[in-house]
Amino acid sequence: MKNILIINGHPDKESLCSALAKAYAAGVKESGAEYNLLHLADLQFNPILQHGYRKRTDLEPDLLMARELIAKADHLVFVYPIWWATEPALLKGFIDRTFLPGFAFQPRENSPLWDKLLTGKTAQLIVTMDAPKWYNALMYRNAGIVAFKKGILEYCGVKPVKVTAFGQVKNASEATRSQWLDKVKQLGRGVK
Repeated sequence: MKNILIINGHPDKESLCSALAKAYAAGVKESGAEYNLLHLADLQFNPILQHGYRKRTDLEPDLLMARELIAKADHLVFVYPIWWATEPALLKGFIDRTFLPGFAFQPRENSPLWDKLLTGKTAQLIVTMDAPKWYNALMYRNAGIVAFKKGILEYCGVKPVKVTAFGQVKNASEATRSQWLDKVKQLGRGVK
C-alpha cells in the first residue's frame, strides 16, 4: 500500500485547489492507502532561498516536517493554480527551500551530472488555470507545467509524473466544478 503526500500549493485555503486537494484525499482514504494533506498556507517558513546554494539557511520546523513527509511518501501530489504561466510564489518558495542538494539531488564533484535522490517516487500534478488548456499549450507550450515536471520532479528522480489540468476556472459552472472534484476523487481512489 502506497504512502501519499498531497501538497496544496494555493495560498488561499478556500480556493478550488484546496477543494481539489481535499477531494483527492477523500479518494485516497476510500482506497485505504496512507496519506498526509499539507496546505502550504498553514506552514510557517521564509520562502526565499536567501543565499542561494552558497550558504545553507536552517530549515524551519514546518519545512523539516514537510521533508520528512516527502521522504516517507511513495507518491507526491501537487495541487496548484497556474499564475503567470507557472506555480504560485508560495509553492516555488517551498520547492526552493525543501528540494535542496543532499535531499532531493546531489551534484557530482567536478562533473555536470548529479544524483537523483528522490528516485522511486511517482507524482501527480493537478493544476488549474483561468485560460483554456489549449491556450496554455499553444501560447506557452505548457512551460510552467513542463518546468515543474521535468525541471524539478524528474530532475530529482520522481517518475512518472502525470498531469491533470482544469481550464477556464473563472467561467466554470458549479456543475463543471463538481465534475472536476469527482474526477480528482477518482484519481485518489486509483492510487494504491
